Amino acid sequence: MMQKTHSANARTAQPRSARPGRVRIGDVAASLGLTKGTVSRALNGYPDIAESTQLRVKRAAEAMGYRPLAHAQAIRTGRVRAMGLIVEIGEYDSHRPFLAEFLAGVTRAAGAESWTLTVATSVSPEDTQTTLARLVDEHKADGFILPRTRWSDPRVDLLRAQGIPFILYGRTADTTGCAWFDILGEDAMRDAAVRLAGQGHRRIAFVNGGSEYNFARVRHEGYLKGLEEAGLPADPALMATDAVTTEDGKAAAERLLRLDLPPTAFVYATDKAALGLYRAAQDLGLRIGSDLSVIGYDGLPEGAFAQPPLTTYSVDTAHAGERLAAMLIERIRGAAPEDLRELAPARLIARGSDGPPALSSEKLATLVRAKEGHIQGRNQ
Repeated sequence: MMQKTHSANARTAQPRSARPGRVRIGDVAASLGLTKGTVSRALNGYPDIAESTQLRVKRAAEAMGYRPLAHAQAIRTGRVRAMGLIVEIGEYDSHRPFLAEFLAGVTRAAGAESWTLTVATSVSPEDTQTTLARLVDEHKADGFILPRTRWSDPRVDLLRAQGIPFILYGRTADTTGCAWFDILGEDAMRDAAVRLAGQGHRRIAFVNGGSEYNFARVRHEGYLKGLEEAGLPADPALMATDAVTTEDGKAAAERLLRLDLPPTAFVYATDKAALGLYRAAQDLGLRIGSDLSVIGYDGLPEGAFAQPPLTTYSVDTAHAGERLAAMLIERIRGAAPEDLRELAPARLIARGSDGPPALSSEKLATLVRAKEGHIQGRNQ
């Protein structure tokens, strides 16, 4: 019985002793004739190691099945190989469908470098600051992606003061020490104004988003530049701001359509607000695409199902997420922030919501007054 037990133990022990050990960094170094320090720096993307050497080391490590131990790397480099992102759920568009696409892009690029993403939520800008400070103190991330940048952004001030790497999804007033990836919303708004002017519109309104955000500033500048290029005057009466919801967009449209010379075309800084014009037009018996033209921005899925579908400038949010993650890793590895600044264009999706004006501003004003008078009379 004892002999049988011994034989069984021998059978189970043999595979253990024959099983190859974990590939270590020294094994990779020996196979390439390099020092362990050189291999370590190559695997971590240090700029003092030639790109050809980095590529050779990474290929060898992958072929040999080398996997670094996360806790050992953290001790050696001071990094946890994680990037941080705080989603402010109190924002008007925090649950929009393409947030998932953005996160997918971030995690895809992070995973390609064997990094992880730490996501936290907050309910207000103040809560965001508190959460950000906590994540920094607890060293839950080596650097941070800061979405939806503000003109004056306290998140930037906090991270910059503590020397924590970060990258902006957007731009900000003080660019010192800032890396960013952003979409050229200003070019989209300029092109929208020029497009509508080319269709024959002479009264083109602009409905902007939240004035505290940097995107609102650059998109407003783009609209003004488009008017200038089209030879049209900039009329403050045709401009509205702080329209961040569909209800805000509707209210802005109603006010603008009550002008003595209302606009026949609208440029909206966001699709969500632009859909409010559809509601205002329906109430007044006006047709989008003929009586009124509108161009939005974002490529919101709901815009494709509006009647007629909304002409808009679309953003590839998955690609944005990928670039932000990749650039943040470069920043953490020592790249200068001034070398990590990218701008990408938005893509026009031309649909049925814009076209030549069917009415002059004078005739449109007459129709609006008549319709509002009819509504008031019916409600009395």
